[in-house]
Amino acid sequence: MGRRDYENDPHAPAANSLVPAASAIVVDDSGRVLLQRRRDNDMWALPGGAMNIGESLPECAIRETREETGFHVEIVGIVGTYTNPHHVFAYDDGEVRQEFSICFLARPLGGQLAVSEESTDVRWFEPGEIDALPMVPSIRKRLNDWRDGEMPAAR
Repeated sequence: MGRRDYENDPHAPAANSLVPAASAIVVDDSGRVLLQRRRDNDMWALPGGAMNIGESLPECAIRETREETGFHVEIVGIVGTYTNPHHVFAYDDGEVRQEFSICFLARPLGGQLAVSEESTDVRWFEPGEIDALPMVPSIRKRLNDWRDGEMPAAR
């Protein structure tokens, strides 16, 4: 299913859905960040997705990271909350979802790189490599917020 992001775009379609979601900035012991290349827009992104009934937002971030990257993680902090009502995701099926996401800081506990149905590539990147990667502005904002906040690498 295709997805198009609109942020502060006066021509964006009106939201018709609001779904709690979580993402994770996973940082290993050497300070590298885990990213996936999304199949729906070919952009690099954080692992994350919609919260299921019966789970918490931290549990959502852990599950999504495992499903999308092959790594089991533990949450060690919160990077930020992202609820811009002028940021929507339009899907091919007609859903237009308003942003509602909590971004967590996590560290890997185990696993190995693995792509999912939602990704074409999963890799570890040095923080200095991230700026050159194609990604939507909202993901770049989360990564910049993490870097600007001078959060220590998860250890």
